[in-house]
Formats: sequence, C-alpha cells, structure tokens
Amino acid sequence: MAFGPVQMIVVGFEGADFKGEILAELDRLRESHVVRLIDLVAVRKDGDGNIEKVQRSDLTEEEAEEFGAIAGALVGFGMEGDEGLKAGAVVGAAPMEGGRGFDESDVWYVADAVPENTAAAIAILEHRWAIGLRDAIRDAGGVLLAESWIHPADLVAVGAMAAAEAGD
Repeated sequence: MAFGPVQMIVVGFEGADFKGEILAELDRLRESHVVRLIDLVAVRKDGDGNIEKVQRSDLTEEEAEEFGAIAGALVGFGMEGDEGLKAGAVVGAAPMEGGRGFDESDVWYVADAVPENTAAAIAILEHRWAIGLRDAIRDAGGVLLAESWIHPADLVAVGAMAAAEAGD
C-alpha cells in the first residue's frame, strides 16, 4: 500500500462546544481522497472536570500495522542501517496492533494537560492527494530536494523583515 505524506497537528479549543462540524469535514476530505486520518485523539474537559474523549482512525487494523511497520523500519534504518530496518519494522508494527497509534495512556496524558472548559486534539493525517503527484515526479526521474509547510505567520514575518530592511 502506498502512503502519502504524513502530518501531525495539535489543536486546542476554549469553551469547546462541538456540533460535529470537524468530524464532518474530516469525513468529506476522506471521501474525496484528500486526506486519511491515521489516528486522532480528542479530549474535552467541562467546568466540573468531567472528561469526554473521541478516538478515531480511517485505517483498518492491517493498514495501521503496515503503517507502523513502515515508520518503524525508517527509524530503524536511520539508527542502524540495513540491520535496523527489519527490527524497526517489527517494533513499529506492535504499537499499531488494534488499529490505534494513540493508546489509553496518551488519552489520559492529554486529559490531564487540558484545563477545565477546554479541549485538545492530536491528529495524524495522511495527505492522499500527494501520492499521484509524488509518483509522477519519481517516474519522471525527479527527486525531492526540499519541502516545508508555509504558515500564514511565516508570510507575515517575511513582510515584517522586508519592512525592516526597507527602513534601514
């Protein structure tokens, strides 16, 4: 199975009063083959300290184990070359058994860190839209030389630096 680029995002919410709009958008993106949710843990704590949690993944258990094996193999290769590749694959697949990367201790860690009347979510997203583009570049003999996400705050910082240089 081909996996696309993977991104982890962490978001927080004050006074979180969810109506399902975020999960609905994730469903829309999945149905359009734009993203796939590898794993999600969301925790909300009300004013009395009561905790609600949501865990979700679009991967089957087999896909989750394969994803874990690939990630583990890459880490193992980075640590010990070819010898670490196989060991890393085995180690990486184990935590994904059951189809989840985030386990119950991760959920409670997030719950402990979230103040009352707030919520937090950690999501690991696979960008499915990029698979065809990546393959086309590879098939044409291209190689990735650099990549980065550009955040709107980065553009504001560039503008501030340009203004500072123009004032000198």
